[in-house]
Amino acid sequence: MKAICNTSPIIGLSIIGRLELLWELFDIYIPEEVYNEIVNEGSEQAIGKQELRNAVAKGLVKIHKVQDQDFVAKSYGRLHKGELEVIVGAKEIDASIVIIDEKSARNFAEALMLKPLGLLGILKLAKQKEMINEIKPLIELLVSKKFRISKSIINQLLKEVGEK
Repeated sequence: MKAICNTSPIIGLSIIGRLELLWELFDIYIPEEVYNEIVNEGSEQAIGKQELRNAVAKGLVKIHKVQDQDFVAKSYGRLHKGELEVIVGAKEIDASIVIIDEKSARNFAEALMLKPLGLLGILKLAKQKEMINEIKPLIELLVSKKFRISKSIINQLLKEVGEK
């Protein structure tokens, strides 16, 4: 299943040491802008930088150069450039899933008939496929590292997967 991913799920998966879930679950792409946000900005020790660089070098994550930059430019301000490139890129490569956490970006993706999935959705899918045993410790690690997730969404997910 083809998917295209935004920055925050990559950082979240890197925090918990499970970035490989992206390519184990999906034929995974990222737009050029997302690659640049993670790999070319910030310090050399920035979370996800080395992991993503290595995954791209090994061909596990593919970079997509978004063609419709006019749409991205016209829509900029509503969403960040990376989020827009994920959404436009999904249409261009015919991805069935956009991996994006931000609510406004998810809503915009849905309006364009795309299926958004966030970091917690990836963890739920990985648990269903028995790739991980428990979600709760991973969420606790994310929260301890200041990854923002609403308590109500956490509680709902843990209930759905039988961990609460």
